[in-house]
Amino acid sequence: MALKFQYNKTYMQQLNRELKVRQNALPTLVAKESALRVEVAKAKETALELEGRIAKEHETLAATNRLWLEMPEDLVKVGKVDVNVKKIAGVKTPVLDKIDFVISRYSLLAESSWIPEGVEILKRFAELKITLELAKKKVAILEYARKKTTQKVNLYEKVQIPEYKEAVRKIKRYMEDEDNLAKSSQKILKVKIAAEAA
Repeated sequence: MALKFQYNKTYMQQLNRELKVRQNALPTLVAKESALRVEVAKAKETALELEGRIAKEHETLAATNRLWLEMPEDLVKVGKVDVNVKKIAGVKTPVLDKIDFVISRYSLLAESSWIPEGVEILKRFAELKITLELAKKKVAILEYARKKTTQKVNLYEKVQIPEYKEAVRKIKRYMEDEDNLAKSSQKILKVKIAAEAA
């Protein structure tokens, strides 16, 4: 969409103000974009690391699959997950604070001796899974913010700033031409008046 303006001083001042706002905002947006790029890379790396840890945990527990059949169902449940918000380059991202687990009552005498350790393994595994989900959500949020910031940088850099500069230049030229025409008209009028007087 082309920039609409009128050929007068008021519009030129308004365009200059808007141009200045965009030129002042551009370095901040570029810095934000590069910070978000770095944070996206870190968040992706964290998510990959968590996926690797979960895969290792699966491998470790693969040998004990039969034992898990002995564990009572619904022994360990995730109760409350507290998530805080951390701002990264002005973008709110989720950070795991703590997880409350609900552990059903069980008899240490009636159940297998490994059940308390199994409960701890399940808690650790659930915490890893929840942390991974939050890490993926963080990646998605940061990616979206980076994409939007990149779009805004491109809009300012490649579209709006050049358009505003061009519009200001056109208004200046028009006003200079008007001024030159007025001066020329005055000179012609003076010459005519002088010729008539003589």
